[in-house]
Amino acid sequence: MGEQKLTDTEREAADAKMVDDAFKRLLDSYLASPHRKKVDIITKAFNFARQAHKGVRRLSGEPYIMHPIAVAQIASTEMGLGSTSISAALLHDVVEDTDYTVEDIENMFGPKIAQIVDGLTKISGGIFGDKASAQAENFKKLLLMMSDDIRVILIKICDRLHNMRTLDGQPPNKRYKIAGETLYIYAPLANRLGLNNIKTELENLSFKFEHPEQYAVIEEKLASTQESRDELFEKFTAPIREALDKMGFQYQIKARVKSPYSIWNKMQQKQVTFDQIYDILAVRIIFKPKKKEEEVNECFNIYVAISQIYKSHPDRLRDWVNHPKANGYQALHVTLMSKQGKWIEVQIRSERMDEIAEQGFAAHWKYKDGVGPVGEISEDDGELNNWLRTIKEILDDPQPDAMDFLDTIKLNLFASEIFVFTPKGEIKTMPAGCTALDFAFQIHTFLGSHCIGAKVNHKLVPLSHKLSSGDQVEILTSNSQHVQASWINFVYTAKAKTKIQAILRREGREVQKRGEEILDEFLKRNSLELTFSVLDKLCSLHEIDKHEQLLQALGEKNIILGDQDLHELLGKGKKKEETTKGWLRYVPFLGKQKKGGKAKDNAPADYMVLPEDFNKKKPIYITDENIHQFVFKPCCHPIPGDDVLGYIDGKNHIEIHKRSCRVASKLKSSYGNRILDAKWDMHKHLFFDATLSIRGIDRIGMLNEVTNLISEHFDVNIHKLTISSDEGVFSGVFELLIHDRADLEKIIKELKTIKGVQEVNQTV
Repeated sequence: MGEQKLTDTEREAADAKMVDDAFKRLLDSYLASPHRKKVDIITKAFNFARQAHKGVRRLSGEPYIMHPIAVAQIASTEMGLGSTSISAALLHDVVEDTDYTVEDIENMFGPKIAQIVDGLTKISGGIFGDKASAQAENFKKLLLMMSDDIRVILIKICDRLHNMRTLDGQPPNKRYKIAGETLYIYAPLANRLGLNNIKTELENLSFKFEHPEQYAVIEEKLASTQESRDELFEKFTAPIREALDKMGFQYQIKARVKSPYSIWNKMQQKQVTFDQIYDILAVRIIFKPKKKEEEVNECFNIYVAISQIYKSHPDRLRDWVNHPKANGYQALHVTLMSKQGKWIEVQIRSERMDEIAEQGFAAHWKYKDGVGPVGEISEDDGELNNWLRTIKEILDDPQPDAMDFLDTIKLNLFASEIFVFTPKGEIKTMPAGCTALDFAFQIHTFLGSHCIGAKVNHKLVPLSHKLSSGDQVEILTSNSQHVQASWINFVYTAKAKTKIQAILRREGREVQKRGEEILDEFLKRNSLELTFSVLDKLCSLHEIDKHEQLLQALGEKNIILGDQDLHELLGKGKKKEETTKGWLRYVPFLGKQKKGGKAKDNAPADYMVLPEDFNKKKPIYITDENIHQFVFKPCCHPIPGDDVLGYIDGKNHIEIHKRSCRVASKLKSSYGNRILDAKWDMHKHLFFDATLSIRGIDRIGMLNEVTNLISEHFDVNIHKLTISSDEGVFSGVFELLIHDRADLEKIIKELKTIKGVQEVNQTV
């Protein structure tokens, strides 16, 4: 007993030392920063948080207080934030995880810190219905608080970064939820705030936890090609160093290597291999301006000097110096042809620009004239305030659906921008990909809702015309014009989408009210009452998903209620299969879903229904015997061997998605508590569809060689084949029946060895 007590005492002493050391490191880094030294408030916050979290441990076994200290450390060293932010970071979990309230924090630390802590406190789960998304609601609260004080989101990003760094201890379903949410929301947010280093780390960690094998392969390939990159860098930069020395600059030249996530993303989007990515290496020149006011000119002087050494790409000069990005980023990007015959991007930045590029708005405030330390935020940050204003507008028009809300916010986290001019020559920053209608809504909602067309560079264009950088745009309006439902399909910006949806919802509510009156009248005539059960039966009969859609259809007179509806409500109707499907049953391929490479008509009764007490931490196994019990959605077409996850839908069935699927990304960010870890346990009994597209140089016998390799060598059935040849280049689409991803990878690898074949990609 005495030994046990001694061990506990020793453990407590070791824990106390670990906590004290971590806090000392935090204070040392704060004291080394250029902020006003408010050590007292930070120490007070630390002691309060330590006492509040006393006795609580993280999953890793370390004292819980280590997490707030780590978050505060990131806020101090990696974001350069001041005492208010550091104190709020130390206290960020106190209200959520202990009995203390926001009022207690306010009484002890003042209203500013209390407001930030309140913004970081999740709303308790009990107030949401089953259909609502607690994740989306909490994110909404975070954004509301952020528009009052940007430090709320900065500390939240620090919190998320530390959670991602320590994600190993979580079960797989939790890992997928947190990693998916990070990639979908927090990495774009970090990018939008100019936190480049943090954005890159969040993306890489998310990729590592969602696709561990692919992450390891890319890391290994980066390591094996390091030597050749170093050699290329040295040879390429030697003459540049010589030129800069002659010009008398103080400078650094750094190699920027593309991150594993960026490489993987490009491999997925362009359907290329690691060896076909040519921009893994970029070069960064960071110089100290001789005179502060000559900073911009000196960027261009360096550009002129290096483009005399190497030929520059005429279409790839990016001037972010005179036109900074919305997140404050400034640099001059130029792409040069090296002596080794490779295009290399060179980024030219001053020391100030480099710090803003890495620390974003946190550094931006530091460089504002006459502004104190970052702890006190200036109010005149035009770009940031415009962005926050847009977010406020989105929150003013609430989205009924969590997925729509997250989509709308994500749209606003654009990375690439274009510059567009008004008829009077004013410059407006817009996201790349925006249309004339987006521009109209950007200027004013009234202008957007009454827009009939536009003149771009004095030429008449439709509303859906995509704008390019440098366009001058004049909006044409008419009082008789009204918002059209079809507009939602081509607008790009969050603001336009939100405003159009809000106006359509307002109009839709009136139509639904009319529909409800029509339904009510019909039911009263037949001595029935309007209940949810009645709405469900009518939705099922007319194959409509939501009650609102049914009422809308009734209001628009797209559905006329009659005897068939009455029979359905009274239970006298024929089976739905016989009534609504009618002629459909004579067409064998309609209304069927493919599973295991064979068309089966899966009645919902075939699907597995999860019991209430199902343990979500355990993985589910997809086998040859139970595969028909899972719902395979057409959005991503997973096949055995793909990294997959499960999602519990509204009917307690399990949907299977690829982890990289866009729909799955939204589900992880909106309904993360319904995510399951899914694993394949297949034994090559069933077949699955896969479609390959092949391009190459045409020659006699090419088709024969390709089909022989697939059919004879791999014994794979070619389900369908289309091929064409144009001016010596052939392209073909092969629909195959294969067992799993490994089969497909082998076929793709072998096809690439055939003489003349240039590209082989999986399309479905």
